[in-house]
This record gives sequence, structure tokens and C-alpha cells, in this order.
Amino acid sequence: MVASPASLDAAAITAAVSNADVVALDRANVFHSWSAQKSLNPVAIAGGSGSTVWDHNGNTYLDFSSQLVNTNIGHQHPKVIAAIAQQASSLATVAPGAANHVRAKAAVKILSHAPTNMKKVFFTNGGADANENAIRMARLHTGREKVISRYRSYHGNTGAAIAATGDWRRIPNEYSLGHVHVFGPYLYRSDFWAETPEQETERALHHLRRVIQAEGPQSIAAVLMETIPGTAGILVPTPGYLEGVRVLCDEYGIVMILDEVMAGFGRTGDWFALDAVNVTPDLITFAKGVNSGYVPVGGVIISSEIAATFDERVFPGGLTYSGHPLAAASVVASIEAFEEEDIVGNAARIGRDHLEPGLHALAEKHGVIGEVRGRGVFWALELVQDRATRVLVTAEYMGRLKAELLRLGLLPFLADNRIHVVPPAVVTPEEVAQALAIYDQALTAIRL
Repeated sequence: MVASPASLDAAAITAAVSNADVVALDRANVFHSWSAQKSLNPVAIAGGSGSTVWDHNGNTYLDFSSQLVNTNIGHQHPKVIAAIAQQASSLATVAPGAANHVRAKAAVKILSHAPTNMKKVFFTNGGADANENAIRMARLHTGREKVISRYRSYHGNTGAAIAATGDWRRIPNEYSLGHVHVFGPYLYRSDFWAETPEQETERALHHLRRVIQAEGPQSIAAVLMETIPGTAGILVPTPGYLEGVRVLCDEYGIVMILDEVMAGFGRTGDWFALDAVNVTPDLITFAKGVNSGYVPVGGVIISSEIAATFDERVFPGGLTYSGHPLAAASVVASIEAFEEEDIVGNAARIGRDHLEPGLHALAEKHGVIGEVRGRGVFWALELVQDRATRVLVTAEYMGRLKAELLRLGLLPFLADNRIHVVPPAVVTPEEVAQALAIYDQALTAIRL
């Protein structure tokens, strides 16, 4: 049971200002990302604990967005908060060139859960610059330029990362050269006229092979893919697809980069989403769940072979806050809490025993749900006007649905025509049951 704001000493926070005060101050002074500024109506959040947040007026919400699918450990985990405070009291910052114990320990903890071919960690400030630097490493390691990524993807908002992104956000931002896109497996809306998962895998891999051949294998530095595309729809790859990508990369001498920024650190019920498939990449990018965003951090996990490229050669990249000690302390504490409290196991059990059957039961009841897909605490409900035609629901419908979910006390993650069901990995069966009841009530109330 999540404690009330008052019992968490949040009463003073909520009483100090109202939601209206906060929203007015925010709208007057803060420039928000990915938004037309005049249309904003942000939710004011004053505090949180576990899977629950509350506003300044004392209203509580189940956070089934995990903010931006990153608070895997939940809000205000005491072990992580204490580690940040303790580190701040001893050494609040240090240059990246220095040797620092907590930074080294964070790298050790990350590597302990990575594939055995991984040797070192390059720390960044988040997922976008993790992908940016992974791309740079691949280009320098191979001496090639082009990067292949998928149309249904999101890799961040910096120069190369946004160009590698597949969705609409790359189009006004394509200032980085050398990017090529392909279609990946998505059987529900197959680009390959496939009728089975096996057909989808075979045809998607054939498509990728032909693009590699047409672009010139000698020009391609990397294939960059989210292990499970997140923002694009939680598109769990069809069996054999990622293994086939690995084979193609090996055949043509291409670096395989798996983006685990959203899918990593317990989100799928494994430490990394790649743990569920027989694939070992050359580089892994991470952020979000490694410390649930308590302090900005990300990074690249580097294979022995690529790390050796820079043993005698300077890597021309770095960030002032790379491996910041407050971030590193939060990483160590978060991973230790995951280990001690079996949080990854909880995510797997919640997905298998509660979310999967519960979401499929919702689909049986509500014809607007065209497909349920996901793993762990990483699920999507694809909403359609008609199951036969699979026509997407409208933006207007999604807007009404979001408002109803908020009214009922659930903070949702909606993208295009989908509800992404993405609670913290510490979510309880009782909280899942409460959320499923809210989804049911909202889908019943909001008609097409």
C-alpha cells in the first residue's frame, strides 16, 4: 500500500502552491520539448512513492507511464536517495579524467549484468548521447560511415541520434549524414505481406540484406536497433530476427549496436531485453532504467574488440559530466537494490501472471483493442476503430481517453493509437489490478 502524501511529509509541499500556480509558472517560463507551447496543459506533480505520484492539490495517480518509461525502481526509492545524499556530502562532482571509486564501481556493476564479451563502460548524460557516441565508436572502429536503423524507432534528439530515429521527429532535424532506414518486423501491420511470424522474420531479414547490398557493405559502419522498439510501439521482434541481424553483421563486418535505453534494466523482466534472445551485440547503449532517472546518466557498454581499438588511439569524444559521481552513486545503489529485492524477477512475474492475462482479458471485452503485445512491465495496447480493417483510432479519441484515465487516477503513457502499459518494475499485483480496472472503466466510458 502506497502511503499518502501527508504520511510522506509531502503535506508542506502540496500546501505551498496549487496545481494552477505551478502550471501557470511553468507555462510562463519553461519551454517544453516536442510541443507547440500554447497548447500545453501539463500535469503538475508534487511528489511520489513507488508506483504512485500526487499533485499539489492532493490528488494521487498510479504512475503507469513510469514518467518516460524510466522510473523502473519506482519513485523515491530510499536506498537510491540515501546513496545520492551520501555521495553529495563527500564529493559532489569530479572531472571525468580523474579516477573515482564510485564511477568505477558503477561500471563494474553494469558490466556484471552485461554479456561476457563486454569490457568497458563509457558514461554519458543520457540515452541520446549514448547512441551518439556508440555511432562514433562504430564509425571509427570500422572506418565506414553509414548507419542503418529502423523507421519505427527512437534513438534520441542529438545530431546523429535523431537522424537515426525513424519516426517523424527526424524529418525536420536531418542534419547528420550517412543514415539509412529499413522496415523491421511488425506482424500486426506487416510491410512484407507476411501471415506468420516465420514469414515476417524471413522477409524482414531479406529486406535488410538487400539494403546492405544496395548501399554497399563496405560503406556501412553499424546497424543500430532498439532490442524492442519502445516509443514506436513496444514491437517485440519476431523469433529469429535479431539473431538474423547478428548473422548479417558478422557476414559484412558491420558493428551491431543494440539500444537498450528503454528496454534495459528490468523493464522486460530481464536485466537486458537481449537476454531473452541468443544475440551478443558489439555495443549496448543504456540510460533510463539504470538509475530510474534520479540523476541524469547514460552510457555505452563496449565489447573487448572495440575497446581495444582505442587502447593506442585517442577516442575523440567526451562530456564534462561523464560518470558524474552523484549519477554513479545512484547507479550502484539502484543495481544493488535490484539484486537484493529481486526487482527484475518481480517485473517478469508481474508481466507473466498479471499484466499479460489481464490485458488479454481487456482485449476480449473491448473491441477497440486490436493487439496486445509486450513482456515484463513493457506492454502496448494497439487501439483500432475496426479489428477487421485495423484502421487507427483518431487523435481526438486518444485525447478523450487520456483525460478520462487521468480523471480516474491513472497517469498514462499514450503514443499515436496506443496505450503503453509501463508501470515501474516494483509495481505490485494489487496496483496492477487497480490499473486494469481503470483501463476497463475508461475504455467503457470513451466511445469511438
